[in-house]
Amino acid sequence: MADADYVYVGSELETFKLARNWKSYWASVLAPHVRGAVLEVGAGAGANIPYLLNPRVTRFLGLEPDGRLFATMARETSSAGPPAVGARQGMMADLPPGERFDTIVYLDVLEHIEQDRQEVADAASLLNPGGRLVVLAPAFQQLYSEFDRAVGHYRRYTTATLTALAPPTLTLVAARYLDAFGACLSGANRLLLSKSMPSEANILLWDRWIVPLSRVADHVLQRVVGRSVVCVWERQP
Repeated sequence: MADADYVYVGSELETFKLARNWKSYWASVLAPHVRGAVLEVGAGAGANIPYLLNPRVTRFLGLEPDGRLFATMARETSSAGPPAVGARQGMMADLPPGERFDTIVYLDVLEHIEQDRQEVADAASLLNPGGRLVVLAPAFQQLYSEFDRAVGHYRRYTTATLTALAPPTLTLVAARYLDAFGACLSGANRLLLSKSMPSEANILLWDRWIVPLSRVADHVLQRVVGRSVVCVWERQP
């Protein structure tokens, strides 16, 4: 049964909806791996769904435990399609037995889950053979800040710590960092400002000016540093 008492502690989701350049950037990186029946875990109010949909997606389900966020997502996706887009309140344990997916996505969600290794194992068990698990998460524990604490992050990751979570049934397909210049801003905030929540002006400045620069820098630097880390695994037959 869905946890009707679950309430997301963060307040940043509405502000980050403004980060259209950032969403377009990670969407371009993740798109080759998102296909078939797709599950987004911790989908919030559904703001990322339009960025995840592509012609290879046949069905999309947004899963969200917070009742308020779920209600917004359900309302926003009620007329979406094709492909068929649905919303469900709860966590993976609330999914019907035997339900399987070709792609499972975590977008800035895994860091909110205390038992992250078990979460990844549970997600792997819901993948069809050849299905892919896609994770985008904040990078580098050295950048852990008041913002991370305020929105309920247990940790930040490196490619090494994130890939180490995968069970033997998963094979690593890709691991890389995104937003090199954003990492510099995060470091400055941690050391100098210690702001627990970015303002709308902060988000727009980063999204309009820093993200486009990072798209170039990430390529030049071979994606060895960044504010976020991406890992993709494939389920073996």
